[in-house]
Amino acid sequence: MATTTLTAESIGQTLAENDIVLVDFWAAWCGPCRMFGPVFEASSENHPDIVHAKVDTEAEQELAAELQIFSIPTLMAFRDGILVFNQAGALPGPALEQVVQAVKELDMDEVRAKIAGQQDAPA
Repeated sequence: MATTTLTAESIGQTLAENDIVLVDFWAAWCGPCRMFGPVFEASSENHPDIVHAKVDTEAEQELAAELQIFSIPTLMAFRDGILVFNQAGALPGPALEQVVQAVKELDMDEVRAKIAGQQDAPA
């Protein structure tokens, strides 16, 4: 499965309709982004069950700002619409594969309980 392009208009629906979404925030002028691109594309071929999406931070500056993207490339992983991984920097293939496996193996009931606990905690 090839990567898909996300925009401010499509990101919400994409996250809501898919179990796992990996998002690569990139820009055409970014050397590390261009190096990471083929690694991300290969992952999309190896994991057709996961949506691999790209956000061009030049075209989607408001979305990048809303999601607090301060350096690129940045990889975010969402599971059941919940952000479960967020890291700046180009990952080599084996490291990306580790992220994919870790996201697949997450106990989402535990994640939701942890989030609920944080929301219940006094400020």
